[in-house]
Amino acid sequence: MPEPTKKEENEVLAPAPAPAPEEPNKEKEAGTAPAKEPNKEKEAGTAPAKEPNKEKEAGTSPGKDEEDASPPVALPPEWSIGESPAGEEQDKQNANSQLSTLFVEKPQGGSVKVGENITFIAKVQAEDLLRKPTIKWFKGKWMDLASKAGKHLQLKETFERHSRVYTFEMQIIKAKENYAGNYRCEVTYKDKFDSCSFDLEVHESTGTTPNIDIRSAFKRSGEGQDDAGELDFSGLLKRREVKQQEEQPEVDVWELLKNAKPSEYEKIAFQYGITDLRGMLKRLKRMRRVEKKSAAFARILDPAYQVDKGGRVRFVVELADPKLEVKWYKNGQEIRPSTKYIFEHKGCERIMFINNCVLTDDSEYYVTAGDEKCSTELFVREPPVMVTKQLEDTKAYCGERVELECEVSEDDANVKWFKNGEEIIPGPKSRYHIKVEGKKHILVIEGATKADTAEYSVMTTGGQSSAKLSVDLKPLKILTPLTDQTVNLGKEICLKCEVSENITGKWTKNGLPVQESDRLKIVHKGRIHKLVIANALVEDEGDYVFTPDAYSVTLPAKVHVIDPPKINLDGLGDDNTVTVIAGNKLRLEIPISGEPPPKAIWSRADKAIMEGSGRIRAENYPDSTTLVIDIAEKDDSGVYHINLKNEAGEAHASIKIKVVDIPDPPVAPNVTDVGDDWCVVTWEPPVYDGGSPILGYFIERKKKQSSRWMRLNFDLCKETIFEPKKMIEGVAYEVRIFAVNAVGISKPSMPSKPFVPLAVTSPPTLLTVDSVTDTTVTMKWRPPDQIGAAGLDGYVLEYCFEGTDDWIVANTELIEKTKFTITGLPTDSRIFVRVKAVNAAGASEPKYYSQPILVKEIIEPPKIRIPRHLKQTYIRRVGEAINLVIPFQGKPRPELIWTKDGAPIDKNQINIRNSETDTIVFIRKAERSHSGKYDLQVKVEKFVETASIDIRVIDRPGPPQLVKIEDVWGENVALSWTPPRDDGNTAITGYTIQKADKKSMEWFTVIEHYHRTSATITELVIGNEYYFRVFAENMCGLSEDATMTKESAVIAKDGKIYKNPVYEDFDFTEAPMFTQPLVNTYAVAGYNATLNCSVRGNPKPKITWMKNKVAIKDDPRYRMFSNQGVCTLEIRKPSPYDGGTYCCQAVNDLGTVEIECKLEVKVIYQGVNSPGQPVFLEGQQQL
Repeated sequence: MPEPTKKEENEVLAPAPAPAPEEPNKEKEAGTAPAKEPNKEKEAGTAPAKEPNKEKEAGTSPGKDEEDASPPVALPPEWSIGESPAGEEQDKQNANSQLSTLFVEKPQGGSVKVGENITFIAKVQAEDLLRKPTIKWFKGKWMDLASKAGKHLQLKETFERHSRVYTFEMQIIKAKENYAGNYRCEVTYKDKFDSCSFDLEVHESTGTTPNIDIRSAFKRSGEGQDDAGELDFSGLLKRREVKQQEEQPEVDVWELLKNAKPSEYEKIAFQYGITDLRGMLKRLKRMRRVEKKSAAFARILDPAYQVDKGGRVRFVVELADPKLEVKWYKNGQEIRPSTKYIFEHKGCERIMFINNCVLTDDSEYYVTAGDEKCSTELFVREPPVMVTKQLEDTKAYCGERVELECEVSEDDANVKWFKNGEEIIPGPKSRYHIKVEGKKHILVIEGATKADTAEYSVMTTGGQSSAKLSVDLKPLKILTPLTDQTVNLGKEICLKCEVSENITGKWTKNGLPVQESDRLKIVHKGRIHKLVIANALVEDEGDYVFTPDAYSVTLPAKVHVIDPPKINLDGLGDDNTVTVIAGNKLRLEIPISGEPPPKAIWSRADKAIMEGSGRIRAENYPDSTTLVIDIAEKDDSGVYHINLKNEAGEAHASIKIKVVDIPDPPVAPNVTDVGDDWCVVTWEPPVYDGGSPILGYFIERKKKQSSRWMRLNFDLCKETIFEPKKMIEGVAYEVRIFAVNAVGISKPSMPSKPFVPLAVTSPPTLLTVDSVTDTTVTMKWRPPDQIGAAGLDGYVLEYCFEGTDDWIVANTELIEKTKFTITGLPTDSRIFVRVKAVNAAGASEPKYYSQPILVKEIIEPPKIRIPRHLKQTYIRRVGEAINLVIPFQGKPRPELIWTKDGAPIDKNQINIRNSETDTIVFIRKAERSHSGKYDLQVKVEKFVETASIDIRVIDRPGPPQLVKIEDVWGENVALSWTPPRDDGNTAITGYTIQKADKKSMEWFTVIEHYHRTSATITELVIGNEYYFRVFAENMCGLSEDATMTKESAVIAKDGKIYKNPVYEDFDFTEAPMFTQPLVNTYAVAGYNATLNCSVRGNPKPKITWMKNKVAIKDDPRYRMFSNQGVCTLEIRKPSPYDGGTYCCQAVNDLGTVEIECKLEVKVIYQGVNSPGQPVFLEGQQQL
């Protein structure tokens, strides 16, 4: 059965007048509140709610309803029925309200008479709030009253700036009986929350209940007929299908509902097949309503209609005046014709069909004619679920798994299971489980017991089935009885029996229950039962009995324990000496026996060794005592005593323990020297030799990144120095040492510091002089040929003056580059230079420069190296970038001078960048003015070198100066023109000639790339009149404009002279005029809306859109289109604030015209837009 919607939850039961606001008085007047039945509520198709609230909503008001039991009056269309919040939720909300301080004044409950007004006020302190809080008014549990504002409900809000208090009011106008009930006010601001509940009591007049046949009134008409879908609920009240098809006595369901508690409504509805309890109660309460005579309707809608899901329903009204306009509404929203909603007119009848009804069509509908309206309710239901396969009687034995199975007519239907008339509610800890496999429903009982013997039944909305389950015990047979046992002390006692059934049982000893422990285990495997006692004690003697559960059979046995005391030292040798290596764990276990078990005490030097968790401790067991030394030390050597004592006597023994040890590990070794594949390792002897002289040492090494150690000597090394060999150059190693004595090998020493066998590089190569000045010498060289695994850290450059052997380091820190400048040298001195490569292994052999170097700068005359492409004129177009790089030579650094056409270069327009080896001319965007001759002068002292570069910046040419028609004959025209005044700074490469017929003035190219300034145009059409124009062309392209002939060339027919008629030019100008006006438009909030109109005018008018006399410009929410005179304004996802007066303005040289329309934006969910201003749904009016 589908879950009800919120609307269904709100309208299941009509509310009756609520009692006084005080909670204790409610309980006194209404009597005992019925218990909650959440599962029944769900299966009956209504939302779960607390039963006390149902009493209010079902119309069972104290006193009045008990006397006359009249059904409640139907609600008006703008008001819905709600449910008061559940008790637990109310307590939670009250707790929240105590924690919050938003309300400074809460609305109080009150009472009002039918037809009078009442106002509820709530005040919120806004002193600490940054913006307005959100407030909601509810009736019952779900219904938000903001959507019900209208002529009977007003919601207002005001703000007092001085006191900073928000005042919220809810005013009920002309109260009706069904307005009574529980209301709730909630206010929220960010993470703050406050709520308050209050009650409204409406005094109503009593009435009489019409005597009706409830099941005949709710008979549903058949499908496919004209009246299909009208209210007919007989199918809802048909009796359940029972296993025995016997006639049941006629039951008056209305009498049952009238006399029952509200908590039992849904149970009765489920029992008697009423699937639409909401519609049934609504129909009954409308019977009390007195229909007023209507002037507009000759026949109004029925009070309610019902239709099966997927069916078709027909609504019919008859008008008194057929000229009246009729509108249909669903929940206040007007219904438009569509494939789902079909309207028909037959004389005075107005008919609406609703096709393919679904659950969402279950709603309130009304029709208006003039100022009057009539309403009805439509109920959409699903067919009842039938039991297609009945339950079967079942017999089972205790402990078995039982499954009761039935099948229903629908997949995953809502089914209830009952045991002896009480509903079965499965849970995680329950033995009852319900499986649903499509139409199959199975009740599973795990481990059946005799208590499960009962009558089980299953109930659906359309039938039921029942069966009996009988659970009995199986006959019990003793296959293996218990036997009497005599057991030695410390031995295991095992009592075992076997019965014919897998059942549980109880063990007793001397009449008392046996409890499990670490030593005593009770084992039950299938039909076998065991009592196992490990290490038998004297107190284990006694009479043991096993009794199977649910049977009167007993299995007895007697147990007797015996053992003489003694100490067994046979395994220790003649002198009772035990030797242990230091660091090892000693666990010396001495067997003992005795009855009762003796108490063992270990001691050393008259000091007892206690049991516990110490390093040296004693452990006592029923058949042995143990001395434990976790980590033996040399101080643990000595004599240990054992004393055994019990009721039978004492026993004594002594044991000698000797502790020997291995030497301590040596300290971490030191690596004193390293070669390319060898090293020298030294270390110190260990501090403690373990009581035995050191015999020698073992040495191991490993790679630093590895965890595998490799032993280097298999014969003991007698010395404390060792030289490992055969290592890989460039790999990091570690070394450790083991000391060896007669006991064994010590732990390894700490590893040495990591070391890497390394070799120095070969000397650098190709040491040369790069440059020399009066005070500096720059040297450069190449890296070594062989670098090795240690890599190359850098270079050291040294020099000495001629005649000395004192080498001076030129660089204080290693340099990575292969070039270095020695500074601070005296002029005219001579120096020797050498360079070394340095790595982790040290410095390489030096590389010497072969001869002394004179410290004196050498003058190199300047020389300019003009690139080949600059030796001729350098041409660029206007707007292109110019980037010229001109390398040069000369020492010392030359002086550079640039000139253009003999004048200095303006550096604001042309960028010049100079370096030691080249100069760069850069122009970001070339212009015609940049054309010219650029001269470069490079000067080193008295030496001067010059070079010139021609740059030409070109552009497209101008049009020819004059185009003439020289002659016209036959089909030919002779043209001539003069070259353009501006050739674009380059030669004219040709011309392009075009012709155009005077009628169309469409230009066609006749000749391209023409080099002369005169041409003959042939093959012209006789009778046509032509104009001609000419473009100039250079290497940049055609000129932007063309020069056209002033006169035209007429190609006349031979022998005829035609005189062209003279026509006056027609004036096509026209002031703007709207041919299609704007119309008032309604839009739905959140959906795009468009405004359209059409305009004409010449010249083409300029269109401007305005909202409320303000022009719309650069607003992304609006898009404006104009196509062939049709003007469109698109408003993207409008909101209520987009409503207003829109204007379209058309302007040209002859005038201005405007047209306006109004746009109203409707919202689906209406609330209070601003303080004190309520919002009304369509069809409602403000009082």
